[in-house]
Amino acid sequence: MADYLPHTSEEVVDMLDFLGLSTLDDLFAHVPAALRLSQGLDMAPGLSEPDVADIFAEYTSANEATLANLVCFAGAGAYDHEVPAVVKMLGSRSEFVTAYTPYQPEVAQGILQAIFEYQTMISRLSGLPIANASLYDGATALVEAVNMAAGSTGRSKLVISAGVHPHWRETVRTFAQGTGHELVIAPLVNGITDWSAVDASDAAAIVATYPNYLGFLEDLSVPKSLATQNDALFIACGDPVAAGVLKTAGQWGADIYVGEGQPFGTALSFGGPYLGLFACTEAQIRRLPGRLVGETVDTEGRRAFVTTLRAREQDIRREKATSNVCTNQTLMAVTAAIQLSYLGTHGLREVATRCAQGARYAYDQIVALDGVSAVSDQPFFREFAVITSQPADLVLERLVADGFLGGLSANSLAGTKDGSLADPTHTLLISVTEKRTKAEIDSYAAALAKAVK
Repeated sequence: MADYLPHTSEEVVDMLDFLGLSTLDDLFAHVPAALRLSQGLDMAPGLSEPDVADIFAEYTSANEATLANLVCFAGAGAYDHEVPAVVKMLGSRSEFVTAYTPYQPEVAQGILQAIFEYQTMISRLSGLPIANASLYDGATALVEAVNMAAGSTGRSKLVISAGVHPHWRETVRTFAQGTGHELVIAPLVNGITDWSAVDASDAAAIVATYPNYLGFLEDLSVPKSLATQNDALFIACGDPVAAGVLKTAGQWGADIYVGEGQPFGTALSFGGPYLGLFACTEAQIRRLPGRLVGETVDTEGRRAFVTTLRAREQDIRREKATSNVCTNQTLMAVTAAIQLSYLGTHGLREVATRCAQGARYAYDQIVALDGVSAVSDQPFFREFAVITSQPADLVLERLVADGFLGGLSANSLAGTKDGSLADPTHTLLISVTEKRTKAEIDSYAAALAKAVK
């Protein structure tokens, strides 16, 4: 295998010396032993490139949990939505794939206009007037939102619902180790946030989500009122597909909206790259993280697009900056704009409605099974949580044998062991998108009935 590695032995030694390590095993010590090769790959020296590709294709085929051969009922932040052929075709055009950083507007009008159109659509989805050109993913968008709130209020206390996706909360917690932010988690009771259980005085932000990571819908007027009473900013984490049928963040009175844009044309891709959605009120525009494209006119009066408000944050403020993000996810943002343009208002509503209807039909079939019970009686959108008589990981393993990527065990999500769930090891998160047919749902329910015995 050494024949195919780009690093010489001398370079490896120099790297280890620089890091203060003795061996490559020390370098990869944080990777669980079960995930590491105990010996090199069995490959003969001198193989041609096609032969090597064939060998790796064979290794890849051993990974059965792919959407090529499994029907997907998994979600928990990444969803198997339909991506129309036109979105794939237009999104892969070289004009978008190769044009990334539009620092020279005179040669980047096309990509700048595409980003501007994306911003306009996200502003409409969020119900807020200002949307940036995107961030890395939903989790980092939330980090930028709480940093914005801290910078705006001069406070460091963050009150966050336990319904916010555990990965997002853990990302905020990681950043808080450097910023000194204090995290206060409002627990879930019967699947929704109990805001009365926390002290929100002197909070910089109140962070709520709809739907929450268990799929349940919450009344955001409660955290909005809490934010108003304590002069805090109200941050709403929202599912952008749900905006097709639910109130927008702006209608709930949010100061900042963040979301994960993966459902709009981005493949699951084993977890990324994804797309962070971010929008806010005009009062916060000077603290807006990342890139912002604006519309203007050139010297001849023609419509033109430029990056705007550039002389700020990471450029000049240094340690006083509330963000040092200076880029965006151009390709995923443009793809999302294409998908949203293709769907239109009525199309997005249709997708959201089909998700909600499919999820309700699946829920009714599933909670009627012996060995399955509901986590909560709260309303939900396209995702819901159930308790299984067998451990959820075992249930999922059995479902794979029947051809289903059956969901996600709550126990696999960091941050679920905070008491909000009675038994994370027996809690299964199930998602239904518009791609799932009645026949697939019926077959899944039948397979689940066997899996929980």
